[in-house]
Amino acid sequence: MSEPYSSSDAASSSNREAEMPAFWQRLMLWSQPAMRAAALAFAAVVSSLVLVLFEGASSSIEERIGALGWTLSPDATIEERITLVVIDERSIAEIGPWPWSRGEMARLVSAISNAGAQLQLHDIAYPEPKAGDEEFLASLLAAEGAVIAQVPVLAEQITGSSTGQMTHPLNGVPCNTGAAGLSLPSAVNYVAAAASLGAVPKGHNAALIDSDGAVRRSPAAVCVDGAAFPALSIAAFLQLGSSIEWRGEITPGSTLLDPEATLTLAGYPGLEIPIDRSGAMRIPFAKAPEAFRAVSATDVMNGRADLSLLQNSWVIVGGTAFGMSDIVPTPYSGAAFGVELQARLLTSMLDVSMPYTPIGAPFIAGLICLTFAAALYLLASRADRVAAYGLPAAALLLPALAASIHIWTLSSLNLWLGWLAPAFFGLMASSSLLMLELGRVRLERARVFGNLNSYLPKDVAHEIALSLPSSSVNARRSNVTLLNADLRNFSAFSEARPPEEIAALLHFFLTRVTEIVEEKGGRVQEFRGDGILAIWDSANAVTAQKALQAADIMQASLSDRLLPQDALSGLEPLALGVGIEQGPVLIGSIGPAHRRSYTLLGETVSVTLSIQEMTAELAQPILLGECLARQLSDAELQSQGSYLLTGLRIPHTLFAPPPSGANPALLPSSALAERPPSLTVVSGGKS
Repeated sequence: MSEPYSSSDAASSSNREAEMPAFWQRLMLWSQPAMRAAALAFAAVVSSLVLVLFEGASSSIEERIGALGWTLSPDATIEERITLVVIDERSIAEIGPWPWSRGEMARLVSAISNAGAQLQLHDIAYPEPKAGDEEFLASLLAAEGAVIAQVPVLAEQITGSSTGQMTHPLNGVPCNTGAAGLSLPSAVNYVAAAASLGAVPKGHNAALIDSDGAVRRSPAAVCVDGAAFPALSIAAFLQLGSSIEWRGEITPGSTLLDPEATLTLAGYPGLEIPIDRSGAMRIPFAKAPEAFRAVSATDVMNGRADLSLLQNSWVIVGGTAFGMSDIVPTPYSGAAFGVELQARLLTSMLDVSMPYTPIGAPFIAGLICLTFAAALYLLASRADRVAAYGLPAAALLLPALAASIHIWTLSSLNLWLGWLAPAFFGLMASSSLLMLELGRVRLERARVFGNLNSYLPKDVAHEIALSLPSSSVNARRSNVTLLNADLRNFSAFSEARPPEEIAALLHFFLTRVTEIVEEKGGRVQEFRGDGILAIWDSANAVTAQKALQAADIMQASLSDRLLPQDALSGLEPLALGVGIEQGPVLIGSIGPAHRRSYTLLGETVSVTLSIQEMTAELAQPILLGECLARQLSDAELQSQGSYLLTGLRIPHTLFAPPPSGANPALLPSSALAERPPSLTVVSGGKS
C-alpha cells in the first residue's frame, strides 16, 4: 500500500501560501486613513526642515518669485509727483568730473529751487569740507525742503573710520524699543556731511543687503552712538512737517493683519510706515523703472530742461554716471540706481501703500497648508483613477496656487504673506500621497496578480493584468506541445469518499503534476476537472522529449506511491492516463468584455484530449500523437495502430513509449530514484 496521503498537510501548505497576501490586504485596508495622515505629517516635517536648513536659498527663491506680481505687470503710469535730477554722463562731460565744486552744486540747488520744486532730496553725501561750503550751505537753506544724505555703515557691512558729522536724529524712537520687541540696526561708523553743513537736514540712504547680494529693504532708522537717524525718504516728510523737532513713535502691531511695528511721525500724522522687527521698510517694485521722470542735471543748470517737470514736484538728486558708485543690486530689475530706490520709497509713502509682512503671516501660511492637506486627503481618498490623475496635477497646481495667493495679496492689499512654505508643503504632500497611492496600487496589483496567477499561467496572468477589457477576440496562432493528464476512475472513486478527502486528494494531485510540468519547462494551461492541460510554447524534439519526461515522472511518482490504491469493493483503483501531441493552436482570450475566457483552440487540442481518452482503451498509461512521435524517432516508440478519435474524421496513428526502464534517456536520474522498484501498470481501468 502506498504511503497515506494527509489532507491536513496540503491545507496547511495552502494557507501559508495565501497568508501573506491576505495579511497585507487587511493591513492596507485598515491603515489607509492613518497612512495618508502620516504622509501629510511627514510632508510637513520635511518641508519645515528644508526651509530651515536652507533658509538663505529658500528666502532668495521666495523673494524672487514672490515679486512676480510686481515685475510681470509693473505699473507704467508716470509718477508726476517725483522728478529725478541725475548727474549723468552728459553732465560729467559738460561740467567736469565728479565731485563737482561746491559752487556748481550751489548752482544746481538754486536752479531746482527756482524751477518751483517743493522739495529736493540729495542722495549724495558731502563729507569733506571744501571751498564754497558757505555758498552751498546758503543755497540749501534757502531752498524749500532741502535734505542731504548721510551714510551710516551697518555693523554687518564693511567697517572703516567715520567721516563728517551725523545730525538730525529722530527723537522719540529708542534704539531698543523693549516692549515692541524691535531693535534698530546699528552703525559702527559713517560717512556724513562735513561739519560746515551741519545745519542742513539729513537722512540716511543705507540699505540692507540680503544673503544673495540683493537689496530689498531699507532701515527706517539707524542707530549711531545711541541715537536713531531716519531714512532719507522719511526725512523728507519730517522736513515738510509742521513740527520743528523731528519726532516719531514706534508701536507694535496688535491684529493678524497688522505689521510687526508701525512708525508714525509727529509732524506728519497721516503717514503710518510699516516696519518689521529689524526696523526695516520693504522697498516696493510695483512701478516700472521708466515710470519715474528723469532730467539731466546739466540741462537744469543751463536752462535747457523742461522746468515744468520740476514745478511743485519732489526732486531727488543723485548720480547715474559711471564711476559715481551709486548702483544698487536688486532682485527684480537687475542693478538700479540709488535715486530710483529713493523714488520707490517716496512713492509708496505718498500713496500710503507700503508693502509689509503681517504678524499673522505664519498663521495664514499654516491655514493654507491645512487647507491643502484637507483637499489632498480627500483627493487621495477618491477612486484610484481620480487620485492617480489628481495627485500629480495637485503637485503642480498647489505651488502655483500658493504663489498666486501671495501675488494677489501683494498686488491688491500690499501684504507680503510669503508663498514658499505652503507651496513646498503642497508639493511634498502631493508627492508623498502619490507615492503612498502608487505603493498601495502596486500592492493591490500584486495581490490581484497573485490571485490571478493562481488560476492562469504567470505570463498569461501578467498579460491580462496589464490589458484593458475588450469584447473582441485577442488570440495568436502558435505551434506548441500539449500534454493532457487525467485521473481515471476518479468519478466513481469520489462517490465513495467524503468531499473533504476528495478535495484534498485532487488538490495534491494538481499541485504535484503542476510542479512536474514546470520543472520540465512547461506550464499548466488549465485544470480540466480531475486532469490538466499543459503546454510547451514550441513544437520540436526538445519540447517533445521534455513533455514525455514529464509524463513518465507523473506515472512514476503518482501511480504507485502517492495515489490511493485501496479501492472499495466493486470499484476500480485510480490510475493516470497521459496523452501528448504537437501542432498548431490558437491561444488567447474570447468572450464578452465582462466575462472573458483564456483558452486554447484548434484541432491539436481535440486530438490531445482524445489521445488521453484512448489510454484506457489501449491499456497504455502514456500515448503519443503521430506529430510528436516524428520528433522522437530515436525513442523506440511502439505503434498502437490508427484510430478514428472521438469527434474527428481523420484517423490518427498512436504510439506508446517503451517502459522507462528500457529507455533511461527519457527519465532523469532524480525521477528514477523516486520510482518504486517495480511499476504496476493499470491498463484499461482493470488490474
